[in-house]
Amino acid sequence: QGFKDNLHAVFCLAENAVGPRATRPDDIHVLYSGKTVEINNTDAEGRLILADGVAYACKDLGADIILDMATLTGAQGVATGKYHAAVLTNNEEWEKACVKAGRNCGDLVHPLVYCPELHFSEFTSAVADMKNSVADRDNTPSSCAGLFIASHIGFDWPGVWVHIDIAAPVHAGERATGYGVALLLSLFGGASEDPLLNMVSPLGCNGDSPAEDMERDSKRRRLV
Repeated sequence: QGFKDNLHAVFCLAENAVGPRATRPDDIHVLYSGKTVEINNTDAEGRLILADGVAYACKDLGADIILDMATLTGAQGVATGKYHAAVLTNNEEWEKACVKAGRNCGDLVHPLVYCPELHFSEFTSAVADMKNSVADRDNTPSSCAGLFIASHIGFDWPGVWVHIDIAAPVHAGERATGYGVALLLSLFGGASEDPLLNMVSPLGCNGDSPAEDMERDSKRRRLV
């Protein structure tokens, strides 16, 4: 689509096959971020490799905007339903942009509570930097799961982090819906050369002059 910025896609893939090296309760893993994680729930495995993915995007790729998207929690369907994915982000403008992009393209999105100062304590561990699953499953588990991922780039990281939990809207019965493709195209369409995507994207600098277009100093200024 003629994307005009450096764009990387990091696929965080793992096989759930049982074997002699499978993760066990009480294991402690050192993740790519350098942080240690005590395993208290072996079914909360996807977030481990997602945490490595965002840490890689930050440390190795030097990204200043990181968006992770995954079928992360069953609780997402309870929190925002089967038609709206859940968005969690450290940037209010990007939260609004995700909601607007969803309305423009049909891949609907609704915000989750972002409050690490109150919720990240759910992962407290006596033997590691954190556990991999919450202590209280009634305390906004979808938000907490996203915070687990964010903690591996750091809550003081100056860039834009967006987490989209698509667990429920990706399927209808036994069929996949393809949810997420249109959302990403709409969200980032303002940075492409496609006039239709420019029109539906909530991000962009349509009021800038061509000279300003060429001299923008960062992706965040260009897109937000």
